[in-house]
Amino acid sequence: MDTKFDLIVVGGGPGGYVAAIRAAQLGMKAAVVERENLGGICLNWGCIPTKALLRSSEISHLLHHLDEFGFAADNVRFDLPKVVKRSRAVAKQLSSGVAHLLKKNKVTVFDGTAKLAGKQALEVAKDGKQVATLTAPHIILASGARARQLPGLEGDGKLIWTYREAMVPPAMPKSLLVVGSGAIGIEFASFYRNMGAEVTVVEVLDRILPVEDEEISAFARKAFEKQGIKIFTGAKVTEAKKNGDSVTAKIEAGGKTQEITVDRVISAVGIVGNVEDLGLEGTAVKVDRTHIVIDEFCRTGEPGVYAIGDVCGPPWLAHKASHEGVICVEAIARQNDVHPLEVGNIPGCTYSRPQIASVGMTEAKAKEAGHQVKIGRFPFIGNGKAIAMGEPEGMVKTVFDAETGELLGAHMVGAEVTEMIQGYTIARTLETTEAELIQTIFPHPTVSETMHEAVLAAYGRAIHF
Repeated sequence: MDTKFDLIVVGGGPGGYVAAIRAAQLGMKAAVVERENLGGICLNWGCIPTKALLRSSEISHLLHHLDEFGFAADNVRFDLPKVVKRSRAVAKQLSSGVAHLLKKNKVTVFDGTAKLAGKQALEVAKDGKQVATLTAPHIILASGARARQLPGLEGDGKLIWTYREAMVPPAMPKSLLVVGSGAIGIEFASFYRNMGAEVTVVEVLDRILPVEDEEISAFARKAFEKQGIKIFTGAKVTEAKKNGDSVTAKIEAGGKTQEITVDRVISAVGIVGNVEDLGLEGTAVKVDRTHIVIDEFCRTGEPGVYAIGDVCGPPWLAHKASHEGVICVEAIARQNDVHPLEVGNIPGCTYSRPQIASVGMTEAKAKEAGHQVKIGRFPFIGNGKAIAMGEPEGMVKTVFDAETGELLGAHMVGAEVTEMIQGYTIARTLETTEAELIQTIFPHPTVSETMHEAVLAAYGRAIHF
């Protein structure tokens, strides 16, 4: 097998495999080194299999509310092993698809771990044994990240779960404590609650989904609490005592401490970059709080070494990693139309029930940045399609610059908003103002009409509410 390449990517996740394929499209001889599964955490243990699980939980919710649609069913139940099996099958199918794409584009794949071994060189090892020394003038580090472990809440695979164990439960817990209310924590809380578990969420900050707009966070909290999820904010778990097949946790909030006993705990308190064992010692690659420091074209401080994706820091999103991979490779190939990543144009999605999606600045961030703002809001209860679907709980919020009409941000909560947010993302990428959005014709009846109405509302022109 060849060992000399134009470009080598360390890591075959959504950043790594996309970078390698783009390099091949541009005529480079490319290789990927992957130690586990092609597709990375996202495809195998993150984005994709969790959506399969959440789809099952959505069906569970619908089956328990059939009467609202004129149906009836007795003895509704689920087979958890089949639910998990379907999720794993979806991940396996897509991982195989990535292998096919790499082969189709003539990208060489090495199975093992890789570390820098001097200028333009990588050592590849498998099970502790060196299998190859590869060389390339361009090396992209796309090693990803892993779950952060809190002292006293370290995952043990049985009572305290990380996202991996939470995706393959051997049995459905009757009660569950989720520590952390970011997208990962909230998605698991939503899944398990919709499958019948009693769920408690603890968040150290003053609100759940802290990166979202404050109004959206508040709306989502009310929806989750209505479903029976117990939520503690401004709180922390000070102790987790294991008792055979349960955990007793001490929760401190507002100066008071209380104990709850649950079957399982899910720790979802963030991630740390996989920067160990990459051979960074002795290089000019800088690491800041477990993440590699890069410039606008993903270059590190070491000539010929680049980094993309989760190992570079937030936002920790697959689509951000893929886009960075393309930017990095096109900059290496000296393409004339390469533009640096605009973080403000990266949409964020949480696939809970209800879903949450956003792009750009929150109202608070826009004001902090010195903007005079115009705010538009439109509730799903004013939308015919949402009511017909039986999904009247939701809202869309837009944030505009009052002087220029620039769309500074858009924020949504409700059914299928993760599909709708792309409309606002395109608008921001095209630097669209309120004028173009107001003149855009939205199809009727669709939930997407709420997006139009939220723009109209910002300018005092809302028709339907």
